[in-house]
Amino acid sequence: MIEPRQFLVERLRQFGITVFAEMSALADRTGAINLGQGFPDSDGPQEVLEAAVAAIRAGHNQYPPGRGIPPLRRAVADHQKRFYDIEVDPEVEVLITAGASEAIAAAMLALVEPGDEVIMFEPYFDHYATSVALAGGHRRVVALREPDLSFDVAELEATVGPRTRLILLNTPHNPSGKVFDAGELGQIARVAVEHDLLVVTDEVYEHLIYDGGSHIPLATLPGMAERTLTISSAGKSFGFTGWKIGWASGPEAMVSALLTAKQSLTYVNGGPFQHALVTALGLGDDYFRDLADDLQAKRDLLTEGLRSAGFGVFPTAGTYFITADIRPLGASDGVEFCMSLPERCGVVAVPSVVFYDNEEAGRHLIRFAFCKRPEVLAEAAGLLAGMGGSQP
Repeated sequence: MIEPRQFLVERLRQFGITVFAEMSALADRTGAINLGQGFPDSDGPQEVLEAAVAAIRAGHNQYPPGRGIPPLRRAVADHQKRFYDIEVDPEVEVLITAGASEAIAAAMLALVEPGDEVIMFEPYFDHYATSVALAGGHRRVVALREPDLSFDVAELEATVGPRTRLILLNTPHNPSGKVFDAGELGQIARVAVEHDLLVVTDEVYEHLIYDGGSHIPLATLPGMAERTLTISSAGKSFGFTGWKIGWASGPEAMVSALLTAKQSLTYVNGGPFQHALVTALGLGDDYFRDLADDLQAKRDLLTEGLRSAGFGVFPTAGTYFITADIRPLGASDGVEFCMSLPERCGVVAVPSVVFYDNEEAGRHLIRFAFCKRPEVLAEAAGLLAGMGGSQP
């Protein structure tokens, strides 16, 4: 009998099917409310949908240019200038990708030699580990520590070694909801400059920040523009996760390296959707403000529901996600807890341990997504409150 993983290359054998696919399949199989995978349960702005339909009908259905259509590259450059006063040349410093996931994987393939080390903060989005492994690199983690999810600068310094190539930074941070502040970013920038490291930043949640907070792109800090590749996408800011349109911006040499790897992955993608996102990126400030306000209200609704159900709840400054501690419920194993949750109360969450190398640090944590309609979140909160019993 052939083993299912018999032909998988060694560097990928530590990975299986992503937890998001596994938990979404569990939701489908049980009919449970899916608060595991981070996708909205309603579409984004109507005018953007109409722009996509118009682009299809206008015949924008063949291969777009390899770097992305010029109007979208200009729109990305305008966005960076509008929100962050960052100047990028849309001709050579912007690349359109198949979502942020492709941009991250292509960045690792383009910038990391076999044996190079990539520093990331733990917990980390699981795609990062796979992307580094695809490139033959090795991940090195710096812990975000409970309860405030701060990191030890001395630990960051000590993690840098002779084979360190780059830092992979995610802010606002998935899965924790942390938003790195100016002081923390300054420390990361200082380490990058002093050790001549490249930085790849995943900023897909840039517009999903709450309580009056703000997003600071690392590229705006002294010495960082020339060494930082900034990645974002339409999925989170506009609610079209299935369109898979992302972008990267930064120094011409880094963007050119990314293109070399990207063109052998998807080559190009999403022609009509690229046209629609020109409209999306041009939406008024009220859209982005209302988006954050709406999600903040949903965060608060689910946070209160989780606390009422007995969970410990970490603060969420940004993103779609709330991290909950199951120990107040008398449980300790997040995987066991999440696998039993659909049958116990009809809700799906994700065990946070999959985002950790130090499994003991994440064993008692689970992650809920709150990018759902308020009535769905209210129903889920009621089901969680009524699940009864502390142990699965």
